[in-house]
Amino acid sequence: MTAVRFLVADVFTATPGCGNPLAVVPDARGLSTRQMQALAREFGFSETTFVLPPASVASSARVRIFTPRTEVPFAGHPNIGTAVVLAQERGARRRMFGDSFRFEQRAGLVPVRLLRGGGGSGAAELTAPEGLTLGAPLRVAAAAACLGLPAAQVRSRTHAPRVASVGLPFLIVEVASRAALARARGDLAAHAATLPRLGVDAVFAWCRGARAGELHARTFSPLDGIAEDPATGSAAAAAVALLTLAAPAQSARARWRVHQGEDMGRPSRIQGTVEKGGGAILAVRIAGRAVIVMEGRLRALP
Repeated sequence: MTAVRFLVADVFTATPGCGNPLAVVPDARGLSTRQMQALAREFGFSETTFVLPPASVASSARVRIFTPRTEVPFAGHPNIGTAVVLAQERGARRRMFGDSFRFEQRAGLVPVRLLRGGGGSGAAELTAPEGLTLGAPLRVAAAAACLGLPAAQVRSRTHAPRVASVGLPFLIVEVASRAALARARGDLAAHAATLPRLGVDAVFAWCRGARAGELHARTFSPLDGIAEDPATGSAAAAAVALLTLAAPAQSARARWRVHQGEDMGRPSRIQGTVEKGGGAILAVRIAGRAVIVMEGRLRALP
């Protein structure tokens, strides 16, 4: 068996025990795809990343991202967390590093820029690897069933329930209130009946907060073995891009603050910036903090 070194970071937070935990294997050379999947399943987090040498000298690393069930082409908190872990790893070894990374992923090249952290945490901002793509609207009743809510608790004023993606697709659903969001749950049977034909395995539910540009959100993914995700950067990126697209302004630089994880005791904060020009989404960026909470070694599973 090969000993594998790993670190665990809590992402989209500066407080240990909050945010979304991420396992990072900073040197995954020698691991097979099967071993990576087995390790991700062993950790049981919503995602685990494996860092490999890049295919291009212009890139920083190849980063493979696994849920407990499958490999995904892109995700938010794995990119933020991996950048913070690698930056602190290099800093601890007194090596020089720049203020940015270029991660090769299945969805494309993901630029990640380091930001100022604080209190033992780091911070980073990623640019989504793809433009905004939208699926056909879904019936309100079907979306409500996925959330275990009455149809009256799902809204379609800002946008109908629909799949949106900037690298990883999610069903995006607006709910009527913060109270409705708190009552929501991921209904496994409804997910199984609805999501596979849409090409997704998770629902991102949101409602507006008290301030302009503020959202409260929850993500449910029981089909992927994750009852609820504490912070979902890729889904938040797709959602704020969709909301910016729906706004009347033809050109804008929209800033968003997404609160997630509060209903499961792991509060998370995601910052989003969307560039819009000529009525189209030009770029989507997601930022947040991360703090390393654990380090160890384990044996690669067969």
